[in-house]
Amino acid sequence: YLRSLANGVPPIFQVGKGGIGENMIKQFNDALEARELVKATVLKNSLEDSRTICEEIAQATDSEVVQVIGNKFVLYRESKDNKVIELP
Repeated sequence: YLRSLANGVPPIFQVGKGGIGENMIKQFNDALEARELVKATVLKNSLEDSRTICEEIAQATDSEVVQVIGNKFVLYRESKDNKVIELP
């Protein structure tokens, strides 16, 4: 279900070659709280790098990896407000 919803979600983050910092983790946390489902693009060409970065961010934000395709990944974390994801 979440993968089908992720198809319509545009990437809102770009992870650069500098990697992941505290500010980026805070931004992911804020976005996950507001949206529950977040898509990001990794500005590297390696699938392994995308997967590694995705897993690091998921662990740091206590979120779940929904999907990793190429240089894009999708994370999910249920909002503390217990809102339900709705189709756009």
